[in-house]
Amino acid sequence: MTSPPIEKHNIGNGKSNKRKYMLESLSSKLFLLCALLSVLSLLLIVGFVFYRGSHPFLAEGYSFFEFLFGVDWVPGEDKFGIFPMIVASFYATIGSLIIGVPIGLFTAIFLSEIAPKRVAKIISPAVQLLAGIPSVLYGVFGLAIIVPFLQNYLGLAKGQSLLAVIVVLAIMMLPTIVTVAETSIRAVPKTYREGSLALGASEIGTIFKVVVPAAKSGIMAAIVLGLGRAIGETMAVILIAGNSLIVPTSLTDSVRPLTTNIALEMGYAAGVHQEMLFATGIVLFSFILILNFVLAKISARGAN
Repeated sequence: MTSPPIEKHNIGNGKSNKRKYMLESLSSKLFLLCALLSVLSLLLIVGFVFYRGSHPFLAEGYSFFEFLFGVDWVPGEDKFGIFPMIVASFYATIGSLIIGVPIGLFTAIFLSEIAPKRVAKIISPAVQLLAGIPSVLYGVFGLAIIVPFLQNYLGLAKGQSLLAVIVVLAIMMLPTIVTVAETSIRAVPKTYREGSLALGASEIGTIFKVVVPAAKSGIMAAIVLGLGRAIGETMAVILIAGNSLIVPTSLTDSVRPLTTNIALEMGYAAGVHQEMLFATGIVLFSFILILNFVLAKISARGAN
């Protein structure tokens, strides 16, 4: 008498399991499609930039060596040399890392390991809020505050300089470094801290000899993301760099980084001039890859 309900129940379970299987299969295919679209977008962007940027050297006979190491950028006279911009971008990036990484890392350590919870709940959202400020406002802040300060207190004829770029970029990368590094440090298991303290290590010693090394991969990711913010920034840099096409020999020199050059001239460029700006994008892309590779090597060597 009870067998029919059992059979209906089994049939119902079979249909339910089949629906779950179909839903999971559809979800996995949807996730795969999203991942492939991301990769495809990257390939399309890189391929387009490299195609347009390599055309002057492959089809029209321009010297890539002169493009990299030339010091004159005069499109009207068919002179395309970006060496001053490469040097400016390199100095600005390294300088901002020297300032931004220690401040960001120490702030992340303070928020995750030392600060009381009430203090951390106030400072953490404030730091994260910095990431939501438009980059052009950082440039306006630099132009209104940092540039006049440098001009007045260093006795400069013009406050728009490499030093101003370094300071603003260091401020802009702080939210990324602090947020990612803080998350990585908090993810370190408490047993690491308890074991170190039980062996007699001090709290500060535990932080720098146990917790920070354990969170090193996340900290390196934070530095790489901050590096990308510094290299790729354009609008803020335009306002405070001065845009002088010279090889900087001092922190007080006006500069024009690679990103600024592309943004200033792409709107009206055409023909070879436009293609040389795409070639500048290739150099910028290669610059990012090289710095990321160096950071990865440093991280791997530290792990050994």
